[in-house]
Amino acid sequence: MKQRICIIGCGWLGFPLAKSLVKKGHLVKGSTTSSEKISTLNSEGIEGFLVQVSSDGLLGAIENCLADCDVLVLNIPPGLRKNPEANYVKQMQHLLPYVEVSAVKHVVFISSTSVYDDDESMPIISETSPTSTSANSAKQLLSVEALFQNNSSFKTTILRFSGLFGEDRHPATFLSGKTNLKHPDAPVNLIHQKDCISIIHTIIEQNIWNTVFNASTPSHPTRKNYYTSICEAKNLPLPSFDTAQISKGKIIDSTKLARVLGYEFKIKL
Repeated sequence: MKQRICIIGCGWLGFPLAKSLVKKGHLVKGSTTSSEKISTLNSEGIEGFLVQVSSDGLLGAIENCLADCDVLVLNIPPGLRKNPEANYVKQMQHLLPYVEVSAVKHVVFISSTSVYDDDESMPIISETSPTSTSANSAKQLLSVEALFQNNSSFKTTILRFSGLFGEDRHPATFLSGKTNLKHPDAPVNLIHQKDCISIIHTIIEQNIWNTVFNASTPSHPTRKNYYTSICEAKNLPLPSFDTAQISKGKIIDSTKLARVLGYEFKIKL
């Protein structure tokens, strides 16, 4: 069924998602923070709008971007690694009233498995596992998840992605040649861009709302084995790991997502 879908945040994930939804026949609007990118969005059949969300407020044509849309995919990364002082909760509090008064009835909120802590025991993490009570980024993400989950104006599904990678972006490239990398025995938790897009499609098509999903490729090799093998395959300088310290990590379990959506991951590690 053709739907009107708004994607706030047409970046590395949002832009190819928008293009794929257009190909499926949906009417898609998308926001960007770059005026130069508006014409790129429009050329792909995506109605582009300039929208900037900050902790100080919101600038741009947000009402027009949301107008007449049934579904909102909210894909604004917190950016707390680069800017630990950022107030992600305040940003989303500025955006929320516009969503409340719009026609949007369903929200896919893109979150992260960073809401769960690493541990020496390498726990298997499901959606019911304890979330972090100490990390600032995790606490902010969880607060924003709650803002949307507890809002009666629409139904929200939270999608907690593990580390994103794709043909043009692989973490092994960044780790290549680095030394004394920590946590060599920690499990790898990654998900390919193609799977991210396909999972969002499936949630919208099957109308799966008011729930939380972990989304991570089911295989979890150790950091040392995986990144070494990828660098070897790409003919990149190998990384080296600090094996003196005890590794901390976790295994993200996506069993619920596979069961509820009937989903099979397309890209293996």
